[in-house]
Amino acid sequence: MTEESLLYEKAKQRAFRLLAMRARSEKELRSKLKERGFDESIVEAVAARLRELQYLNDESFARQWAHSLAVNRLLGNKRIEASLREKGVPRAIAVQVVTEVREEISEQEAIRALIRKKEEKSSIKMDKREKRRLARRLMEKGFPPDLIFDMLITSKEEFTDEGE
Repeated sequence: MTEESLLYEKAKQRAFRLLAMRARSEKELRSKLKERGFDESIVEAVAARLRELQYLNDESFARQWAHSLAVNRLLGNKRIEASLREKGVPRAIAVQVVTEVREEISEQEAIRALIRKKEEKSSIKMDKREKRRLARRLMEKGFPPDLIFDMLITSKEEFTDEGE
């Protein structure tokens, strides 16, 4: 075997180990291989082979990543899209998968779950200061301010109706 074919095999094995840990975007995988000192030509050959084997697919990765962020971490669309873009997913795909994920859990449902979680943790009633703090936290999670304020206003009514 030539030195180049040995490097290719080594890079391919490294890529498989990285993908075994979790799905990755093509940009992430390329970056990790370059960090390990592999030449661009080797990285390109490995990426091409992994695309061919369908181990590397940005759309599939984006769908999994968006689902995880929306359902498990309860993040808003802005944060999910930003995370996908950071990982090298094209904007069109990011917008598309966020829309798909929102069919499973809407931003309203996510906000409602986060408000409920906050109210369950706190034995005292949320005052204005606590609501502002929660609103700021929800904005950091990528939810739109108008939706947050609507949900905070209606949450009080919903929770008093449910408890009776």
